[in-house]
Amino acid sequence: MPDPALLRVSLFVAILLGCLVIAHRASRHGARPDGGTHVRRDLTVDIASVRAGLERWTTTTNHREIGLLYIAFGTLAGIWGGIDGMMMRTELLVPAASVWNEPTYNELFTAHGITMLFFFVTPIFFGIGNYFLPLLLGADDMAFPRLNAIGFWMLPPALLLARAGLISEVTAKILGSLFGENALVNFFGALSEPGLGWTLYVPLSVQTANPQIDLLLLGLHLSGIATTLAAINFIVTIFYERAGDVTWARLDIFSWTILTTSALVVFAFPLLGSAIVLLLLDRNVGTTFYAVEGGGPLLWQHLFWFFGHPEVYIIFLPAAGLMSLILPKFCGRTLFGYQFVVYSTLAIGVLSFGVWAHHMFVTGMDPRLRAGFMVTTIAIAVPSAIKVFNWMTTIWDGTVRLTAPMILCVASILTFVIAGVTGIFLAVVPINVTYHGTYYVVGHFHLIVMGIIPFMMFAASYYWYPIITDRLFDRRLARFQATLLVVGSTTTFTVLVILGVLELPRRYADYPPAYAPLQQVATIGAYLIGISVLLWLYNMLWSYWAGPPVDDADVWNLKRTEQFTREWQWFERRLEDDYGIKPSEPATTRPASTTDPTIGSPSISRQIRPLVGSVTENVFVGAVAGLVGTLLMTAVLAVGVAIGVFHLQAFIELAALIGAPERASVGYALFVLAGSTVWPLLFLTIARYLPGRTPIARGLSFATIVTSGFLLAFYTGQAGLALVGYVGLSILAHWAYGVGLGAALDYATYRWDVEV
Repeated sequence: MPDPALLRVSLFVAILLGCLVIAHRASRHGARPDGGTHVRRDLTVDIASVRAGLERWTTTTNHREIGLLYIAFGTLAGIWGGIDGMMMRTELLVPAASVWNEPTYNELFTAHGITMLFFFVTPIFFGIGNYFLPLLLGADDMAFPRLNAIGFWMLPPALLLARAGLISEVTAKILGSLFGENALVNFFGALSEPGLGWTLYVPLSVQTANPQIDLLLLGLHLSGIATTLAAINFIVTIFYERAGDVTWARLDIFSWTILTTSALVVFAFPLLGSAIVLLLLDRNVGTTFYAVEGGGPLLWQHLFWFFGHPEVYIIFLPAAGLMSLILPKFCGRTLFGYQFVVYSTLAIGVLSFGVWAHHMFVTGMDPRLRAGFMVTTIAIAVPSAIKVFNWMTTIWDGTVRLTAPMILCVASILTFVIAGVTGIFLAVVPINVTYHGTYYVVGHFHLIVMGIIPFMMFAASYYWYPIITDRLFDRRLARFQATLLVVGSTTTFTVLVILGVLELPRRYADYPPAYAPLQQVATIGAYLIGISVLLWLYNMLWSYWAGPPVDDADVWNLKRTEQFTREWQWFERRLEDDYGIKPSEPATTRPASTTDPTIGSPSISRQIRPLVGSVTENVFVGAVAGLVGTLLMTAVLAVGVAIGVFHLQAFIELAALIGAPERASVGYALFVLAGSTVWPLLFLTIARYLPGRTPIARGLSFATIVTSGFLLAFYTGQAGLALVGYVGLSILAHWAYGVGLGAALDYATYRWDVEV
């Protein structure tokens, strides 16, 4: 078995060296001068150039350069933390803790959570904000440029302090292998990665003697100070550095989310810093803030989660802002319900401070307190749902272009819906008590922190890549990478939710063998995520050195729908000033918001009444058509009952599933209800995408697709010829349903003049 610490460092160094090799090869990749335009970048490495580069990047106060430093730092930290996560998933390939061991797994678990939350997500979003917020506001720079630089340069030493245990441990092993046991080796060997868990719960974090814990706490405290300084800078910039025409009503949605996020940081991070100072005093001075005879161990949980749950929205809101900014650009229409999205952002910011104790439902707190926090936790789902519905409505009747950013936006909506629904379940006290210690929590949390947050980071990197680099990336590779990332993420974390429903405990390096297949599927999905990240890194680096130069600022055809926003206008002026590239105008234009469907996407807000009428009509017609199809299906199933290949026990089990009386008649009534409501509405939703030119043909296609679900749900143990008959008869029954559904809808279309 390879040494885990050496393996982690080796993988990290290998990725960095690979980046340098890609940059070197790309810089020499067939680029030739074409008269002075920006075709080729030279990768010159000598003492003078390295010294000039170091001086420039360590002393700069330019908001764009500091933004790039944030992004580069966050990317490196994300790769480091991602390697920890991949090694955790590798351990979970087998039930026994035999790939690494339990202490190593605990170290990986602790390092992964802390690195990703504190040193990956927030720096990346603050880097994007640093680069683009002044451009979106029409400002020359951030309000406090020097403070901006100081805030960033606190982060690298904070990360080194937090991860010093791994660095020290690897250094000791390398020196020991070269020189044997000596005082220097013992000095570096005194530190090792802590295995406390990323929440650092007391009394374990107080009683563990590892001195690296003190360095970790100092690193977290320093990162909190840096983040707070950056947040103050964002708030002042948004309030006082806006251009004259950028009123609050015209402020872009990403700036609103950065403003709200910064306010959360100002109130939440100082509390974390105070809690960390108390923990350091307990560890080193002998105070009793978290001792049983003092403030008690639960005090740490209250203080930590009062920071910890606003932190969830500190990392979520910028992703939501990027979604609201990028999604409309590839739908050809403005964001639906701009004001409601802003209000929902502010509502999330306020409510996020009233939900922290839902992390503590299992601690035995007063039931009245648990009920209050349950209500506020469920309530915060409302503004989140407002965002989702506004995003989906923006897509509705838009001219959708499936670019890489759009693929990631659509997938983010899907994963966020799943994450949100599972979160509502966890808000309910009895369910939380049952599933709190299981993989259900891991799956729910990661569907948010992986399902929308990195998705939007990647989407923003593609969307704004031409502005940052003056180059175009490989769009085909980007679409493939985005799709692979979506498949890997949804596979991994939906499987973790299923493992949680099966009540597999979390935080353990070993587990019962019965769970091994699902754990292996989740690990394969995690490997797909890792591959997709490497593909993204390759695309970004290669395209920076060898990608086609931008010859038109309207890279995404935004002028055609009048969405060529302020940052792209700045980019267009820069291209003209630096390279003499003249602005272009599209052959045709249309407004992104219009009430005339013949010239663009309709404004739904002015069509509520006809929309409601159309929906009501469709629901009624669909219910009638579904009832017709269900009755035809019933006739075929009755034949199956008569010949013994379909059993009424299936309907009894259906009734028992929802807690109804266990009778076949009750189960059949539920079957008819579903066949008349759920399936027709689903068919009406996706009918335009199904094969077939007529409603009957599409009904057959739809029925064939849903047969698989019926076969699994209504199987009652048939075997041999009975199983063959069950399968064949189920297919025939669904074809009957499809014919009845399609024929009834066809009749309604032509006989009753209903637009289905």
